[in-house]
Amino acid sequence: MSDLPFGFSNSDDDPDRKKDSGGEQGGSSGQPFGFDPSAFGLGGAGGPAGGFDPAALGQMLTQFGQMLSGMGSAMGQGGQGGPVNYDVAKNLARQQIGSVTPITEGTTSAVTDAARLAELWLDGATTLPAGATRTVAWTAEDWLDGTLDTWKRLCDPVAQQVSGMWIEGLPEEARNMIGPMAGMLTQMGGLTFGSQLGQALGQLSKEVLTSTDIGLPLGPAGTAALLPTAIEAFSEGLEQPHREVLVFIAAREAAYQRLYSHVPWLRQRLLSTVEDYARGIKMDFSAIEEAAQGLDPSALTDPSQIEKILQQGAFEPQTTPEQKQALERLETMLALVEGWVETVVSEALGDRLPGAAALTETLRRRRATGGPAEQTFATLVGLELRPRKVREAAHLWRRLTTDTGVDARDGVWAHPDLLPDSSDLDNPAAFVDRILGGDSGTFHDPIAQLEQTEAREREEKNRGSGETGEGSPDRSDD
Repeated sequence: MSDLPFGFSNSDDDPDRKKDSGGEQGGSSGQPFGFDPSAFGLGGAGGPAGGFDPAALGQMLTQFGQMLSGMGSAMGQGGQGGPVNYDVAKNLARQQIGSVTPITEGTTSAVTDAARLAELWLDGATTLPAGATRTVAWTAEDWLDGTLDTWKRLCDPVAQQVSGMWIEGLPEEARNMIGPMAGMLTQMGGLTFGSQLGQALGQLSKEVLTSTDIGLPLGPAGTAALLPTAIEAFSEGLEQPHREVLVFIAAREAAYQRLYSHVPWLRQRLLSTVEDYARGIKMDFSAIEEAAQGLDPSALTDPSQIEKILQQGAFEPQTTPEQKQALERLETMLALVEGWVETVVSEALGDRLPGAAALTETLRRRRATGGPAEQTFATLVGLELRPRKVREAAHLWRRLTTDTGVDARDGVWAHPDLLPDSSDLDNPAAFVDRILGGDSGTFHDPIAQLEQTEAREREEKNRGSGETGEGSPDRSDD
């Protein structure tokens, strides 16, 4: 799967594929699929040499209308507005999921018992209390319905930014003449993004083990959700009994719930980092000519052809320094979350489940081979959560537990400024030594440490004002 951000795919320059896709059967425009990029004044075949051709605008809008009509009728409710058409996404995802076997009462009871036992064991491994108020067993469809609201928060910022560029990238004359018809371009983008998201969620729903398997709290707050069918498939071929695997997975879900429930800033910080990434998206709009050649109105009546069209060409974004920083922050936070969960679960289950260490390593390899989480993040924001970072984060949390204790380790989550950064993940020993080299007493009270840091900054600011002769009083605390 592509590692480009959500809504993008690698271009395909294979001339044989272009020939097979009907390039010689184009419309009156003389361009493949009957869509002529010269209408945008971007140098398509037959277009004006100097720029935008107003006479071609009507034909271009008509072609877009045909595409929207074909795609909408094929997938249902295609007229939904917004940067992503979630009706299309849900329909395509449900098509991939297919028939679902209802969960039996016996399976639900087993999930509940496993979660109850896992919570009991976790109480001795972390100071964070239980975060889930209920535990449920989900089918793939339940997962889709229960996580879609969070996917909207993740996808809308990226898709909104990209959709706006469909208009911003047009020549000024075209933007002025399109006017209200600009909504047609936005609708086309929503359908395209909805199709791509639906394909990804449909596949992911059949592979995830819990509501937090991707690292983010996708489900409703306070709800721990396990997917028994996926867990059973995951257990096949393992030497551990299925019940032990179920308890292990339940413990991981419970640990995630504890962290996200009792670290109130964490959920919002992760989602806002995705928004920071979206705001930095830039692209070379001249690529529209190649992308437009992949839009075949006749193919849009067949949903199975849509994925092929999406893979044949799109706008390739330019990575900006702001995006790189946002992705690094997101990767670091996800690695810290995963590493903490791994550390806490290993401590809680290590002496109780003989296969806990082997299961931990199995999940690590699952990530290393490009599991569903990595694939979805690569499609969404171009992020690949490297297993090395997770391993380093887990090592940092273990070292912190050994040298400072459980209270101090969990106290690091009290404020985002106390968390290790990316360089600390590469050198966890230095982070622990830095903590131990300071006032270890206040480290056990992270808020007190933060207040002391702020006080020192105010003192330094006041000294700086006095040295420069500024006589105005300091109002930093007003």
